[in-house]
Amino acid sequence: MNKYAYLILSILTFILITPSLHAQKKLFQFGMEKNFDESIINPKSKGKAITWYDVNTSDTTWKAMGNLLKNSGNPIGVVRSEKMYENFIMHVEWRHLEKGGNSGIFVWCDAKADPKTRLPMGMEVQMLELDWVNINAVNGVQQPIAYVHGEMFGAGGMTASPDNPRGSRSKSLENRCLGVGEWNKYTVVCIDGTVKLAVNGKFVNSIRLASKRKGYLCLEAEGAKMEFRNLQIIELEPGIERPEFVVDAL
Repeated sequence: MNKYAYLILSILTFILITPSLHAQKKLFQFGMEKNFDESIINPKSKGKAITWYDVNTSDTTWKAMGNLLKNSGNPIGVVRSEKMYENFIMHVEWRHLEKGGNSGIFVWCDAKADPKTRLPMGMEVQMLELDWVNINAVNGVQQPIAYVHGEMFGAGGMTASPDNPRGSRSKSLENRCLGVGEWNKYTVVCIDGTVKLAVNGKFVNSIRLASKRKGYLCLEAEGAKMEFRNLQIIELEPGIERPEFVVDAL
């Protein structure tokens, strides 16, 4: 094979195995964002709507209805925010509609789906329905209860240091999540590689030294019907610019 034929073959191979960024089409608007100064000076301001792009789900996975977002759970995958976020406060409410349901939100995410797991690299803020630990019992032994009360962990290659370790994950110090059909409230504070989580009115978990500190938000569909509502982002001032902590722009 001459060098020109080899070059053409290499280009074709790259095109075939590299996911097309154009496939990430705009799907819907859900949630509001505003900056910190705006929220202080004009607290009544609604801010700007957040636009979401498909990564590897479908236009039938999601149904946005004002402040409510319905998630069918299938196909497994994520949608991503239009822009990247660095330092911010996030308020979100969520509930599962099926026992044992699984979902979550990724922060500082690369929004590139792994072909095997169908999920991206990022810091996952877990949202599991309480019966998940029973449905996924191993040899009749219930999974650790910490799974279903707001664990946080680096996924897809992200690394971080848990403040309340359960292996590489950080577990909540109190079990505060509510079960199927009940609304849960998360307040998530993301600053300079540290994520702190309040569950239903109390800060109970934190993780630090994340290997990425600026990236996309991703909402997860993972096989079960659930809903998000009242998503709000307050952007804070940026930190010192360090390119190694920023995911690649899409």
